[in-house]
Amino acid sequence: MPPYLSHDSLVKGGESPKPTISEPRPAPTPLFKAEPALVLFEFSSIARGMVAADAMVKRSAVELIHAGTVQPGRYLVLLGGEVAEVEEAMKAGKSVGGPAIEDVIWLPGVHPDVMVALHPANQPPRTSPTEKDALGIIETRTAPAAIHAGDIAVKGAQILLLSIRLSDGLGGKGLVLLTGLVSDVEAALELVRNRLDSLTLLHSEVISQLHPDFVQNIVGQSRFFR
Repeated sequence: MPPYLSHDSLVKGGESPKPTISEPRPAPTPLFKAEPALVLFEFSSIARGMVAADAMVKRSAVELIHAGTVQPGRYLVLLGGEVAEVEEAMKAGKSVGGPAIEDVIWLPGVHPDVMVALHPANQPPRTSPTEKDALGIIETRTAPAAIHAGDIAVKGAQILLLSIRLSDGLGGKGLVLLTGLVSDVEAALELVRNRLDSLTLLHSEVISQLHPDFVQNIVGQSRFFR
């Protein structure tokens, strides 16, 4: 019997069954699913980055989530999958990429909200900030550092990641926006400041109370994902 038909819906005497829904329909699959592990490479050479990306996916059974050129003339490669497979691919990337690696972040237990924040426009609707919420702003020197900052923040404090933007439209930098109670946002930023060095973390700021006219203008879309 199909799972969506209850026993009461089967009518005797040759009548057509009248289906009744007994289970909710499954939610649509997000565009970028959460992976147990994630690695993001930023290469200063586009050519070497492409060679390294090919070597990584040949070395191990990982999902090439996205790869492409970004400002200012760099190449990003984002891989996800099981921890062992992603770690093996990362080793290949480091070996082939060599001095062309500008930065890399390896997250064996990445928080699912990080993937959502990377492309919020193609995800199910989420809670939007209001004028009562605080806004946390994290600006990093590289794209991998932005993902690292977002992961640190969402794991360490009760905040909502709004977006993580990578490189394009930012002069090669990374930008993380998060929201929540003032105390939680401040705690998240303090954790990030303690974990990222001064060369990687450029700026971190808190807007304690958003102006109503500003709420709808704070979440930009990353041009890295199209």
